[in-house]
Amino acid sequence: MVQEIFIEGIIENVVYTNPENGYSVLDLSSDGNLITAVGTVPSCSAGEKIKLRGIWVNHPTFGKQFKASACERSMPKSAGDMLRYLSSGTIKGIGPATAAKIVERFGEDTFDIIENHPEELCKIKGISRDKALDIQERFKGQFALREVMISLERLGLNPSECLTAYKALGVNAAERINENPYLLCSDKVGLRFERADEIADGFPREINSLLRKRAGIIHILRHNLGNGHTCLPREKLIIPCFELLGTEREETQEIIDDLIIDKELVEEYIDSKSFLFLPNEHFDEKKIAERIKIMLRFPPAKGKALDKEIDKLQEKKGIHFEEKQRLAITTAATKGLLVLTGGPGTGKTTTLNGILEIFEKQKLRVLLAAPTGRAAMRMSEVTGRQAKTIHRLLETEWTDGDRQHFARNMENPLEADAVILDELSMVDTHIFASLLDALPLGCRLIMVGDSDQLPPVGAGNVLQDIIESGLLPVVALTEVFRQAMESLIVTNAHKIVRGEYPELSATDSDFFFMQRTNIANCARTVVELYEKRLPAAYGYNPIEDIQIITPSRKGELGTVNLNKRLQEIINPPSKDKDDYRVGTKVFREGDKVMQTKNNYDIMWTRGKEHSTGIFNGDIGIITAINHNASFMKINFDGRIAVYPFDGVSDLDHAYAITVHKSQGSEFESVIMPVCACLPQLSYRNLLYTAVTRAKNRLILVGTKEQINSMVDNDKKTKRYSALNHFLIND
Repeated sequence: MVQEIFIEGIIENVVYTNPENGYSVLDLSSDGNLITAVGTVPSCSAGEKIKLRGIWVNHPTFGKQFKASACERSMPKSAGDMLRYLSSGTIKGIGPATAAKIVERFGEDTFDIIENHPEELCKIKGISRDKALDIQERFKGQFALREVMISLERLGLNPSECLTAYKALGVNAAERINENPYLLCSDKVGLRFERADEIADGFPREINSLLRKRAGIIHILRHNLGNGHTCLPREKLIIPCFELLGTEREETQEIIDDLIIDKELVEEYIDSKSFLFLPNEHFDEKKIAERIKIMLRFPPAKGKALDKEIDKLQEKKGIHFEEKQRLAITTAATKGLLVLTGGPGTGKTTTLNGILEIFEKQKLRVLLAAPTGRAAMRMSEVTGRQAKTIHRLLETEWTDGDRQHFARNMENPLEADAVILDELSMVDTHIFASLLDALPLGCRLIMVGDSDQLPPVGAGNVLQDIIESGLLPVVALTEVFRQAMESLIVTNAHKIVRGEYPELSATDSDFFFMQRTNIANCARTVVELYEKRLPAAYGYNPIEDIQIITPSRKGELGTVNLNKRLQEIINPPSKDKDDYRVGTKVFREGDKVMQTKNNYDIMWTRGKEHSTGIFNGDIGIITAINHNASFMKINFDGRIAVYPFDGVSDLDHAYAITVHKSQGSEFESVIMPVCACLPQLSYRNLLYTAVTRAKNRLILVGTKEQINSMVDNDKKTKRYSALNHFLIND
């Protein structure tokens, strides 16, 4: 690892700065040399003296640069530095000529004169009293921000953290953090609890331990959002609090009580047991329940008799709706609220298209949505109509404090008479609450999902809770149609759901099993199938037609190792291909990659269409890497996205992906290793979810024992949520 060093200098020129994230390119005068420094140095101006920590790097185009990871700064003190600062145009109303006159007259007292005695500026020709006061106001505003940044840096925050804290806490950020460093790990600022601990440890005085304990309890609840829980039983916090904070049961209970009184936690009794929520999660689940009850009380206007319309639709399409499909269409049209569930081959798509046809016959404005880009694309393909991601439908926007919100809400509802939402099993509590908030009164909502798939990555268990409440109409399609029965993928998927072992002996179907009893042989076979055997047998393009789906990221059969091996084989280094390194990852032109976090700022084009936003789970191919302009282009199923290099850290290679990341997607051919899986990842609905991702071909590689143990394990991961409780209780 390269050892970081310190350099000091005066900013001669700000070549570039991004006001959103503070990333800057600076000409820095240091030890008589003019150097280029790059890094997060927010709100910087020529004339400032700064001390940077970082390393020297060689940019392929711009040559030697100092890449800064941390910055300390001090205000200009000499007349020359003040002149350089004022001449930079930082203070509106002072250009180079005026700056020279001011500094020539007042010398090193210049900043004191501007800040405290602006009337003295009127002695300079061209500066009126009003202009002098305006200069003073602008100067104070600029210096107030810089003073805050300097104060935050002195507390131990890095430049990026300084900017985040300032945006969240305002001009008093330093004072507030100095008083309570654990504000940094609040939801408002968003740093990790461990990072707040590091900063607090650097303070010269001892921090009130109660502040840490309060923040630690909130941290435990927030950490568990990542495990899918919207709440936790109060009793479940005792041991984690002791392990993290050293608090005994009685003290923990007292602190929790104080947090409830201060409204930093919310307590609800569910089945006579105390559950604790963070306020936002409590608000979202309550809001979902309240909105659904309102929709039930005020159903949409009923249409005409539907039986004849459904008969006409059957005749027009040359199809026959079975009893439950017909019930689903009728319920959607008359009641306006419907949960439609069913596994593969049960006719969900046919039913969905029937609902759409009836809605359009009734001249309803219908919007289609899904939780991910790939799920929305699939929905568009099977319906022949445009579907959007929920984020795109709700028109995601950002506040000045970098907080996400949706332009579509109760005050600005969607222009729709009906919304059809696919892949409900993937939708978390917050997104579902936001969607309901944007529905106009009387709008129909049709929710489609497979209740046997994995729950959402985010917090909550919306689909299961709604079904279990019994409050909404639910139509579960269970009959597998004759045509679908010809697919062993479909029949085996239903066997797995029923707890039966899948048929593994077939050699002439779309579902294959290859016995491999040790991990090394299993990994070797998976790679061979991807690289050679499937392309040779079926003419597949590995990158476009084949997807490896594996339970874990770790181990020889995990995504990290498989992606490394496959990149070396499928897309090795070449003089004809540029690449870009981020930590241990090397991204190369031609690589298959996946976005791992929602990024609402990435720009993309598709023909004449222009927009922004690439989302968690989107898969694409790197088509170009431009070192001169520090970006790469990635083709996400026809959307050509431009990625600045500082956004590449949110990418992973995607030759192999986890089952959780595959949700909502469908692939021509799927290869899945099933050998020595971790116990916590060996369960039925994970196997079922992976199997149902395959469209035309599935190959399981591993042992029958592993497959059977996954089928036997129907113990779904426990999720604590309260939506069911709120739905069935007033």
